[in-house]
Amino acid sequence: MQPNDARMLLHSAVPTAAGGAVGAVVSSLLAGGKGAIGAVAGAVVVILFMGGGLAGLQKTAKSYPHLFQAMGLLLYTTQILLLAVVLIVFKGTTLFDGKAFAFTLLGSTLVWVAAQARAHSRAKILYVEPESGADDATSETGVRT
Repeated sequence: MQPNDARMLLHSAVPTAAGGAVGAVVSSLLAGGKGAIGAVAGAVVVILFMGGGLAGLQKTAKSYPHLFQAMGLLLYTTQILLLAVVLIVFKGTTLFDGKAFAFTLLGSTLVWVAAQARAHSRAKILYVEPESGADDATSETGVRT
């Protein structure tokens, strides 16, 4: 993983974990211990899904740069659908509070997306590869002298 990719992952995961911690505190106050467990589980699911997706997307970008945009759209659609499946699977569980799980899952997803957008907008990513110093004889017009 390149430093830019690791930085993007870190700048997305840390605010999501903080949002999950806030969700756990609020859920523990409203629903007790099961609420806190549900909130923590929701935040962990989001961090695992979104972090794994980001790592997979970066690997795809290196191997197949021409598929990057299509893979990004497919990845986010798939992640949202998988999060919906997780909500359906854990709908009737007694292990933790389902409402705390669902609300923290939603909140953590929104925090992840916002943090990732912010990290990407602040990243200093080169869009054009700078030319090497070997062509210093080229003038401003691009004609060799």
